[in-house]
Amino acid sequence: MSKNQAKKNFNNSKFHRLIIDFGNTLVKIAIFKNDEIKALVTESAFDQSIVHRLVAEYPAHHAIISSVITIPEEALEYLHHNFALTELSHNTPVPITNLYKTPETLGRDRLAVAVAAHQMFPDAPTLVIDAGTCITFDFTDQAGNYHGGGISPGINMRFKALHTFTQRLPLVKHQNFDGLSGTNTEDSILSGVLNGTIAEFDGIIDAYETRYDGLKVMITGGDSKFFAKKLKSNIFAVPNLVLKGLNEILNFNVKQQQARS
Repeated sequence: MSKNQAKKNFNNSKFHRLIIDFGNTLVKIAIFKNDEIKALVTESAFDQSIVHRLVAEYPAHHAIISSVITIPEEALEYLHHNFALTELSHNTPVPITNLYKTPETLGRDRLAVAVAAHQMFPDAPTLVIDAGTCITFDFTDQAGNYHGGGISPGINMRFKALHTFTQRLPLVKHQNFDGLSGTNTEDSILSGVLNGTIAEFDGIIDAYETRYDGLKVMITGGDSKFFAKKLKSNIFAVPNLVLKGLNEILNFNVKQQQARS
């Protein structure tokens, strides 16, 4: 590598951020520059060769990881060895005030989406619906105070529960269903699960909107595209909101470190 290329890579590393989210079913690895995702890879398990390839193209010095699972020890060793790593925990400084009574039990993904939502709408109360493995609701007021929310079974979890805890109900896969009354068992399950979840979303949104004027509602997660078109409320569909929040938290911590040095 030439001296000019090495200098360019060093300078780029000041601006690129490595963001890794270990979810229940997938690992998302992203490179950010400022607030923009430059590269994103989604895998079923962590693969350090993917990180190595991404960083070769987008040199990054600072990184953050968030996890709702136990991270493999070899992955942690690799990341600590190669990056200035922030492991998101309840002790990590964040740019909102966390009022959750048990912050150590709060899912890191829930905190991240709350941060991202407040960054997008800093003068408004926000409600984020994350429609993933679990469905979560997370509320932050206009002053940046995170209050908590709710946790509900995700779509696939609901289908599996009906099959697992009964003797005769089949395991139905998520597919579009536009009706109200199912005329066979499979359609009845689709109607119950999908229409029930839509009604749940609309009801919870209505309850928050009654209490908080100017509420901004966002939906993210793997099933967000399906539900965004079904809900009666005016909502914003925002892909990769967890990653955006993690990037915001990392930038917040890097700025704090630079201010102290």
